[in-house]
Amino acid sequence: MSHTEDLTRYIANFVDELAKSGLTDVIISPGSRSTPLAMTFREHPEIKEWVILDERSAAFFGLGLAKQTNRPVALVCSSGTAAANYYPAIVEAHESRVPLIALTADRPHELRDVGAPQAIDQIKMYGSYVKSFHEMALPKSTAEMLNYARIRAARAVHEALSGNPGPVHLNFPFQEPLIPDFTLKDLWGEPIREPYTRWHDGKRRLPESFINQLAERLASLQKGLFVCGPQMDQDLAEAVTLLAENWGVPILADPLSLIRTGSHSTGNIIEGYDSFLRNEKIRAYLKPDYIIRFGAMPVSKAYLFFVKENQTALQFVVEQDAGYREPVGNPTEYIYADPVLFCSDLLEAGIISSSSDNDWLTTWKNFNSIAKKHLVKASVGSLTEGEAVKQLTDVIPNKSTFYVGNSMSIRDVDTFLMAGSKKLTLLANRGANGIDGIISSGLGAAASGNPVTLLLGDLSFFHDMNGLLAAKHYNLNITILVINNNGGGIFSFLPQFHHEKHFEVLFGTPLNIDFQKAIEMYGGSYHNPTDSSELKEMLLASYQEQGLSVIEVKTDRTENLHWHKELWTAIEEDILKLVVQ
Repeated sequence: MSHTEDLTRYIANFVDELAKSGLTDVIISPGSRSTPLAMTFREHPEIKEWVILDERSAAFFGLGLAKQTNRPVALVCSSGTAAANYYPAIVEAHESRVPLIALTADRPHELRDVGAPQAIDQIKMYGSYVKSFHEMALPKSTAEMLNYARIRAARAVHEALSGNPGPVHLNFPFQEPLIPDFTLKDLWGEPIREPYTRWHDGKRRLPESFINQLAERLASLQKGLFVCGPQMDQDLAEAVTLLAENWGVPILADPLSLIRTGSHSTGNIIEGYDSFLRNEKIRAYLKPDYIIRFGAMPVSKAYLFFVKENQTALQFVVEQDAGYREPVGNPTEYIYADPVLFCSDLLEAGIISSSSDNDWLTTWKNFNSIAKKHLVKASVGSLTEGEAVKQLTDVIPNKSTFYVGNSMSIRDVDTFLMAGSKKLTLLANRGANGIDGIISSGLGAAASGNPVTLLLGDLSFFHDMNGLLAAKHYNLNITILVINNNGGGIFSFLPQFHHEKHFEVLFGTPLNIDFQKAIEMYGGSYHNPTDSSELKEMLLASYQEQGLSVIEVKTDRTENLHWHKELWTAIEEDILKLVVQ
């Protein structure tokens, strides 16, 4: 057979097996060496291709789409630094457990390490940040090699999804000519509808004897605490809230836990904990006997202090499969089990509720009510960052996706998103906590067709402005709220703020950029409210628009710092009146 037929059938079988294994979307960045993959993906009738020019943006776009759909997304790029530009998103996918399949084209072996253009060492280039790496064999169309291509495609999907999901990397060496021949008969191989290779995974469940033993241990303890950090299991909310109500245990619910909002009961949810755990006396007053945490570590730094100060409390971390996400270093018991089954099994054990301390739950609820009284109160004067986030959480549509940037954005959402029946899917790139690729990630989530609102700061917006091209190119519907405090607002809350000589140059880093011109360049509508009522009107109007809608709220960093501190002080003072009684 000719080289072209070898190439065509080999790649066609690989791509077809990805589709049979459940892959529906591929993000392609243009390049010559990746031609066989790019053209074949576009030819396949069951895979949707998205063409994103910048590889860094493309990888984050795929990350957002994979987060939104909970399905693996493939990335295709050419050789050389194109593949290197995937690195930040690969790191984030690894840390936040998102299934990506990076398919990098490469020079054939004879053109490596000889000074050929666009030839860098791509072997295991993502290191330990991918779950697996495989250097694909040179294309051949023998039955044995076509089976090999299918097996490798199926394995890539399985490895990306199995256990803790994450990225995998396959490197494809291609010799020229690179153009496939799609006129070949039986292009996609034998017309079988079933995958060539299948895996059957089951949910992890602990033995009944262990559940009963754990329940008996906790029965003698009066002050329990459930903590729900960032996680993506939609079914956990119902299970953990039911258990908490049965046991009389408060739930500290991170905004990314998918627990704060929804149709489940929210009676035991404590959403204002970050605002009052900032105070050392309050933390000491709320000393727990045990803590059971689901998901990753919460966003709240105040909670981190709280955990550090309670090393003697029994602490459990429930993980779906494996992992050691406990940065404090406290003595911890890791429970590797399906969290929903774990909650239902503990509920069935049924020996805790009679010994729970009702005063404990009441205290948490009272403190939370005080915090909420201050947090929901409207601001007087200029439009603050917190007020902007409050307005957004109030009007964001039900059954929509809320993608949140890092730094101050996620912290303000942590503070001001109140528990309620509105069904929201909250997403954020909290694996590595970077500000890069946030626009692209939000647009990737929007590519699923679900309404998306993206909240981020001006530095994050600037860092990924070229990601806006996807909104224009594919007419994606997204509302973006940019909080522009002209620089790195979060640093005002850190010790660096007090070093005036260096602060503005190294940390404040004002941009002094007119974003309106960039937004209009990408075909978006631009809005700049001056007060809360205007912001609310513009947000509501944006949800009726098609395409890209950007609302910019301009604030002052120093004013924002004082406003937040005054709010936290007022909450602490009111709660301390109860603590000292």
